[in-house]
Amino acid sequence: MSKNKLITVWKDSFKEKKITKELIITVIFFVLISGFFTSFLNYNETRTGFTLQDPILRLLTPVDLTAIIFILIYGSVFTALIILIYDPPRLLFALQVYSLVLLIRMLLMYLLPLNPPEGLLPLKDPIVELFGTGKTLSRDLFFSGHVATLFLLFLLFDKKIYKTVFLAFTLLVAAALLFQHVHYTIDVITAPFFVYASYKIVLNFKNKLNTENR
Repeated sequence: MSKNKLITVWKDSFKEKKITKELIITVIFFVLISGFFTSFLNYNETRTGFTLQDPILRLLTPVDLTAIIFILIYGSVFTALIILIYDPPRLLFALQVYSLVLLIRMLLMYLLPLNPPEGLLPLKDPIVELFGTGKTLSRDLFFSGHVATLFLLFLLFDKKIYKTVFLAFTLLVAAALLFQHVHYTIDVITAPFFVYASYKIVLNFKNKLNTENR
């Protein structure tokens, strides 16, 4: 799509006071949550947790799949943003759901501190290390943020081709994380359920607001 089309889409959106207000609130909330989440990750790395006995990981010889994991994740996120930037309401919805996912992850990591899985091969996230904590994380565990992000993309899109690709990438990244022993099995299995719950909570809340404002 053209640059002019993009400008027109956003101009039309800002003509609606409701969208403008929602944009401001969403961006502020997202920035605050993201900043707090980064601080929490630093704190979480200093905590002592407990080690889970994971029969699935015992069967897998650790393999470094860092490159594959980040090609799939950041390639998907970049592609999704290119599409979503032409759909402001859906983009805002995505940020709202993702913010709730971050809140739930913080709560669960706080309540369930875990030690890194045995045999872990460090997953050096270039984006997180550059803009986030500045160091490689090993206790960012329950539940998997990488799997959560890809599954959220699967939920956001209606076209079958997008849903198929993002679901396939979700499964591939989940498997790769286990092979690299970055996460426990429970971390990757539960991630989609928490994301789906967050998706439905935000969707139902927005629908309720729309009904009340009619």
